[in-house]
Amino acid sequence: MIHAEGLTRHFGSGKATVEAVRGVDLEVTAGELVAFLGPNGAGKTTTLRMLTTLLGPTAGTAMVAGHDIHREQAAVRQRIGYVGQGNGAGHNQRVGDELVSQGRSYGMSRADSRARAAEVMEQLDLGALRDRKVMTLSGGQKRRLDVAIGIMHRPELLFLDEPTTGLDPHSRANLWEHILQLRADVGTTIFLTTHYLDEADAMAERVLVMDHGRVIAEGTSEQLKADLGGDRVTVSVAREADADRVVAIAAQVAAVHAASRPSQRQVELRVTRGDLALAPLVLALAEASVQVVGVDLQRPTLDDVFLSLTGRSLREGGREVPVADAASGAPSATLSPATDLVSEGAAV
Repeated sequence: MIHAEGLTRHFGSGKATVEAVRGVDLEVTAGELVAFLGPNGAGKTTTLRMLTTLLGPTAGTAMVAGHDIHREQAAVRQRIGYVGQGNGAGHNQRVGDELVSQGRSYGMSRADSRARAAEVMEQLDLGALRDRKVMTLSGGQKRRLDVAIGIMHRPELLFLDEPTTGLDPHSRANLWEHILQLRADVGTTIFLTTHYLDEADAMAERVLVMDHGRVIAEGTSEQLKADLGGDRVTVSVAREADADRVVAIAAQVAAVHAASRPSQRQVELRVTRGDLALAPLVLALAEASVQVVGVDLQRPTLDDVFLSLTGRSLREGGREVPVADAASGAPSATLSPATDLVSEGAAV
């Protein structure tokens, strides 16, 4: 569904050149849900804007939904949906009218657009809002409308750029429920960026990690976390002399990859499958008369993966500003297949 080779984008900044994206290679197969993660300023949004034909690459190429992003932009747009970071609907427009207009822009008849709009509004719990102006909607309702606009034409591939940012937990969960249901019903491929690591961990079948314009790691969430060397088990003992014994005893009952001493009466162990190793370890320490006063098990998180790979957490770094938006001052909006609606450096 996505095949990119050497995708690169440079921007001029005064006399300097900013290398926003540097030789990205991507492979996404049909039906996958892939999370594209990275700290702010890593180049994620710029990459999405190239893949969706909103921004031309400086170098490299990509096939998206079977079409070349250089030569077949209209065909790419016909087959994809794109939900950007900004709200795409006109604030003074009514919900139903926005959806019908989007359908019409993709060549659907007025009757088909109205029927599809009714179907999408029912799927995303927007039916009661049909005649409401967009400006009167809550944040969660606006994001559901953005997704509705993105799927009006039944795209094979849906790009979601931080779809739940700024939503409360209930609205986030509600939006994800709808997105996953749509995927289950239609089989749409989903490629998303998010700053919520729990979303990537729970939803994505594969994770790509980007930093400084390059993809630096990829795999399932579990694979990336396993590469950190196991779970962290912290054992606190009553006597300082027992701390040294903990490591030797642990090595007899668990696969210990590393050990350290955060304090005189604490031992931190990196072990394989800490959930399975914990009970045998506690029993072995008790049999050796080691007085344990506390045991803590922590599984690696995707934030641990980021700290290991980049030296910073996901939310650190400068804010990534889509350069097209920076140039025009306009928010990201809806995507249309018409080739004359989008020029490089301009929002749709």
